[in-house]
Amino acid sequence: MYTIPFTSIDWNQVEKTEHIGTRGIATWQTLNFDGLRIRIVEYSPDYLADHWCLKGHIVQCLEGSFVSEMEDGSTFSLSKGMTYVVSDDLSSHRSISAGGVKLLIIDGDFLKPKA
Repeated sequence: MYTIPFTSIDWNQVEKTEHIGTRGIATWQTLNFDGLRIRIVEYSPDYLADHWCLKGHIVQCLEGSFVSEMEDGSTFSLSKGMTYVVSDDLSSHRSISAGGVKLLIIDGDFLKPKA
């Protein structure tokens, strides 16, 4: 288990970093704890991720909408108020957003499959 003290996060004080997609830009605000990463991620309009991701996530859509495309071609649409959860190595997915989106993404060691 993790030992994370009570932490209040003022996202206005967290640095933004840009990550270029195949199309568009993802802006990340990231906090790292021992084995845990918490991010606010914003995709610009017409965003397409530049890679297939095998990492597990808990993703909460805060504003807008996006599509999580699986490598097998299936898709899942999420809009404001919706969440998806997946463990590491259980899907190969990438994000697409036509109109832009703001997400809360939590990932870390707790999403690794048990040996």
